[in-house]
Amino acid sequence: MLRWRWAALLSFALVAPAALPAGGGERRMPELRRRQGMAEPLLAPTRLSLQCAPQQQAPVIGPVALGEPLRVLRHWCAANGERWLQVQQLGSGRRGWLLG
Repeated sequence: MLRWRWAALLSFALVAPAALPAGGGERRMPELRRRQGMAEPLLAPTRLSLQCAPQQQAPVIGPVALGEPLRVLRHWCAANGERWLQVQQLGSGRRGWLLG
């Protein structure tokens, strides 16, 4: 009985990690999520940084809080394949770019 337990434990320890991606998980860019109705604003799923231009190196205008409503003004696809959204914060009225 003891040998069976060790064999099961050893086989699980050898096979289970093969199902995981390298590094233990995937790292994804944050996604904006839409509320129930299509006319309602988007909500920020995490704390984000509003940038003044659609570039990774662009200066940060300010933070976007978790759950803050945003209006999408337009979108931009950069030459390197990144997708950027120009948004307006509905509370403060600030406009800027988010990597989306």
